Amino acid sequence: MINLVLFGPPGSGKGTQSEKLIQKYSLAHLSTGDILRNELKQQTPLGKKAKAYMDKGELVPDEEVIAMLLQTLDRQNHANGFIFDGFPRTREQARALRHALTDKDMRIDLMITLDVPKKELIKRLLKRGQLSGRSDDELSVIENRINVYNEQAQPVIDFYDKMHKYASIEGTGTIDEIFARICAVIEAVK
Repeated sequence: MINLVLFGPPGSGKGTQSEKLIQKYSLAHLSTGDILRNELKQQTPLGKKAKAYMDKGELVPDEEVIAMLLQTLDRQNHANGFIFDGFPRTREQARALRHALTDKDMRIDLMITLDVPKKELIKRLLKRGQLSGRSDDELSVIENRINVYNEQAQPVIDFYDKMHKYASIEGTGTIDEIFARICAVIEAVK
C-alpha cells in the first residue's frame, strides 16, 4: 500500500498525472476538486456553501473539506492505497490528515509537487476553460487561485519535507516525461 499527496498549483497537471498513477499503482483517487464539484452538481448543502468560495477562487474552509474527505476515504477503505489530489492545502489539513490516517493505521508515504511556471499555468487553464466551460477558468479567477496556492503551499511543503516525505517534480514536458519523473521518486520510497 502506498499513499501519495499530489500537490501543485491549478493547471499543473495533477488530474492528468493522478489518472496515470491510479492505473499504474491501483490507487483510489481522492480529489477535493472532484468531490466539491460533485457536491455542487448535486446541489447539496455543502455544495451550495462551497460554490460561493470556489466562484471567487478561494478555498473552502478546512473543517468542511476534511470532514468531506474523511467520509469519502471511509467509503473506499478497500483500496491498495490512495492518491490525495489537491489535498491537503494547509498545514492544519496536513496535520488533520496525518491524525486521521494514524487512527486507521495508515500514513502518507510521499508528497509530490508539480512545479510549473505561472505563465504556463495560465495558458493551460485558459485553454481548459475554453474546452470545458468551467466558470473558475477565467483570467482573474485563475490568477487569484494561483496566488492563493503560492501563499499557502510552502507551509504544507515544509510539513512533509521535515518528515522526509517530499519531492519536487518539474511539471513541464510531455505527460509521459512528467509521469516518468513521478514514478522514479515513488519507486525510490517503495
